[in-house]
Amino acid sequence: MCLRSRSMLTTLNTSYSDTRAADLAWALGREPLPALATLDLELDGSRLQLRLLGASHQVLLEEERGLCSETVACIPGSSTPLPLGVAKRVDDWEYQFAARVEALSPGSFAGRAQELLALVSDHPQGLAGVFPGSPYAFTALLAQRHDGQVHWRTWHAYPQEGQLVATRTRVGARVRSAV
Repeated sequence: MCLRSRSMLTTLNTSYSDTRAADLAWALGREPLPALATLDLELDGSRLQLRLLGASHQVLLEEERGLCSETVACIPGSSTPLPLGVAKRVDDWEYQFAARVEALSPGSFAGRAQELLALVSDHPQGLAGVFPGSPYAFTALLAQRHDGQVHWRTWHAYPQEGQLVATRTRVGARVRSAV
């Protein structure tokens, strides 16, 4: 159940700094970066902040067991490119991340972009930002809680390349096995 949320679609007041899908990097545990837009959510005891950066996204998840921070962005000097998948134990968290890059024709790209922006902007737990210069240059995030875990999906659109980067993340309590 979402106790405090509102959907959000905004035009980001910045230059489009994500120039290529290949420039995206992934990081876990970074401090909060300056955000252009945020959406604070309360999902059954989990506090989640979706953050649109000038260089893509950051998600901050806080629960009793601690803080989990995911950043997918063009990070100067980052040595961790965007992985296809990550499964990690972080303190008392089980963290799973997956990413894929879709290459689309111009017509398919426009249709997919419109579909995703409508989905996220109409969702009470969604945040989307469109960069100036193209209605299809955007970053969008959508969060939910399901089966005791927090999930979020993101989309990063690169219309000049016809590429859409989609990510899925799932974070939950670490399952301890009996010995």
